[in-house]
Amino acid sequence: MRTLNLGILAHVDAGKTSLTERLLYATGVIEEIGSVSEGNTSTDTLALERQRGITIKSAVVSFVIDDVTVNLIDTPGHPDFIAEVERALRVLDGAVLVVSAVEAVQAQTRVLMRTLQRLRIPTLIFVNKIDRSGAQGDSTLRDISGKLSSAAVAMGSPSELGTRRAAFTPYGADDTPFTDALTDLLAESDDAFLAACVDDRTPVPYSELRSVLAAQTRRALVHPVYFGSALTGAGVDALIAGVRELLPASEGDVDGPVSGTVFKVERGPAGERIAQVRMFSGTVHTRRLLRFGRDGEAKVTAIGVFERGSVVRRASVSAGQIATIRGLGGIQVGDAIGVPCEGAAPRHHFAPPTLETVVIPGHPAEKGTLHTALSQLAEQDPLINLRHDGMRQEISVSLYGEVQKEVIQATLESEFGLAVSFRETTPICIERPAGTGNAVEYIAKNPNPFLATVGLRIEPAPVGSGVEFRLAVELGSMPYALIKAVEDTVKETLGQGMCGWQVTDCTVTLTHSGYWARQSHAHGTFDKSMSSTAGDFRNLTPLVLMDALRQAGTTVHEPMHRFRLEVPADAFGAVLPVLGRLRAVPHTQSVHGASYLLEGDIPAASVHRLGQQLPTLTSGEGVLESAFDHYQLAGAEIPSRPRTDHDPLDRKGYLLRVVRRVGGPDRT
Repeated sequence: MRTLNLGILAHVDAGKTSLTERLLYATGVIEEIGSVSEGNTSTDTLALERQRGITIKSAVVSFVIDDVTVNLIDTPGHPDFIAEVERALRVLDGAVLVVSAVEAVQAQTRVLMRTLQRLRIPTLIFVNKIDRSGAQGDSTLRDISGKLSSAAVAMGSPSELGTRRAAFTPYGADDTPFTDALTDLLAESDDAFLAACVDDRTPVPYSELRSVLAAQTRRALVHPVYFGSALTGAGVDALIAGVRELLPASEGDVDGPVSGTVFKVERGPAGERIAQVRMFSGTVHTRRLLRFGRDGEAKVTAIGVFERGSVVRRASVSAGQIATIRGLGGIQVGDAIGVPCEGAAPRHHFAPPTLETVVIPGHPAEKGTLHTALSQLAEQDPLINLRHDGMRQEISVSLYGEVQKEVIQATLESEFGLAVSFRETTPICIERPAGTGNAVEYIAKNPNPFLATVGLRIEPAPVGSGVEFRLAVELGSMPYALIKAVEDTVKETLGQGMCGWQVTDCTVTLTHSGYWARQSHAHGTFDKSMSSTAGDFRNLTPLVLMDALRQAGTTVHEPMHRFRLEVPADAFGAVLPVLGRLRAVPHTQSVHGASYLLEGDIPAASVHRLGQQLPTLTSGEGVLESAFDHYQLAGAEIPSRPRTDHDPLDRKGYLLRVVRRVGGPDRT
């Protein structure tokens, strides 16, 4: 049997989860359709999802259409959980993008469609809610053609919109306007088909037309559009037929080398990691060793394959399927299993989060428990990017928005029994060296307490180059393990610069090095008090590096989003002053009918506030799209010391911590 891994994507409240329920019901997987409002849907299993009526975590369910097994992935619609969508994109064969017939194309819909097109994922469009008051057919189709894809083609016509009797009638071979329009659209992307149409004056046989439509849809050149209602079931049978006919299902090479990718990691009742894996090639068996990640290897203890709405225990999982695999300790989201392949490689399709907040435990004694809990959440969502500041004893997490903060808070309370609060959300800035700085500490020379000589030079590098470590000493001047200790510590130390942000776009050069070789007393054992170790270099490097960084100085740069704002003409005058107060800079503006389109840059810290004010300013008609674009030198609005009393490295306090860590003052 062939397999199709299908994603359901949409803007929040477009009806993704309701459509998933309807598909499961129509294919016989469930006997009763769940309701998002009542919190009893098949895919929203988290208590928080049921309470809030939104999808937070992607979920997989399975059903069968004729000879095709469909693994359906229901993804979140709220932009704060775009990371869940990104992970799902890695494993999709095709997608259904849901658009509301009432709200039409929304900002998040555009972001999703652009990503699907960039990745060339075959996509059908389902216009939902045709039974709702205010539903529009022709105008929604024009919206789709103008804002999502000019290659969108309606596969039928809706009727009695806005009523419970709303229906969808698929076009057929006798619908001449449809076949003519479809012929013209398909000819635009297929020269051979165009030549055949020109040479042969007779109409193209309908069967051939459908065959070419399927081929171009699978190549993501054309996007068939269906209308319907997940609530009443109107148009859903036509959509199911379209999924079966137009999207690419395959059997996969079950005998090839094992290759897959991990797109989700959960914790079982006993705390064990459960990896959700899409298999691209080969077959994985229980009780067999499986390689994963860079150098991980473990025995598979259990496999669960998604079948007809549930996970069924199986002895193996093969190419094309999605399964849960247990026993892979240390497995992470994005890891390849078996042999990495192009389809399994980690890819980032959306910008990383540009906001962060400090998480404060309800009781100071719970800091350790909080760190453990957040670490587990970061396993499931790597973009949370947990960061522990040892100097201030603070834990920060990255965010896409305020809703994500609320979800983290509720999850910590419900799953871990931890009551937490948050500091004000701030943008995640970076620091870049303002000039060049040099520093050196020599072995056995005060005030250096370590058995190591380290000299470092830090200087600016091109924007976007990251951190580069170079050697200005001979590679054989000391053991490679000691040089590697310096390099690793440099990159770790630059996680927090003079103002508390990550230092990047710089070159760090090791200019001086020296060590005491391994020594021992006569007829004695190794004596670490007279022999250099990697620990000496790891402990000394931060002191030298921060001295060099102080000399160089740093500048703070804040994240900037590129925004696209569409507002009614009568609201244009009210929006401009607000953009100015939020430090947004429009670069272009144009008139589109009765609307103004503004494009420009806005600080990441201002995006949420603009989104909050926009509905009032535009009577709910403003559409805002934004995505991270670049970093810009921060103005006075961004404090140079953003979080508490930042001291990049207090020498005395640092040395005291080293003493405690190594267990005595003999080396410090």
